[in-house]
Amino acid sequence: MKKDLHPQYFEDAIIKCACGATFTVGSTEKEVHVDICSMCHPFYTGKEKLLDTAGRVDKFRERMEAAKNYKASKKPKVEKEEDEEPELTPEAIKAALKIEDQPKVDQPKDK
Repeated sequence: MKKDLHPQYFEDAIIKCACGATFTVGSTEKEVHVDICSMCHPFYTGKEKLLDTAGRVDKFRERMEAAKNYKASKKPKVEKEEDEEPELTPEAIKAALKIEDQPKVDQPKDK
């Protein structure tokens, strides 16, 4: 068998619960902290107990507040005003196409 393959085993490891109860068991860790045990679990006690160990409600409220702040800090979109179309007068067309006035040339008549 290989040496140093398995972790150290403690036969007198202590389990500490958030309710204050302690147990002695065998474990690979010397001391273990738990949030709920058989002394305070609702299944065993028959009493309802709410746990918010991770602060889920607070985290949710923080996310909602951050979303509101983000929306408030965001610049509103500015709608572009549509330019009025210029009137299509012959002078405007000539100016746009840079056409100079040319003298009219008589066209030869077909014989």
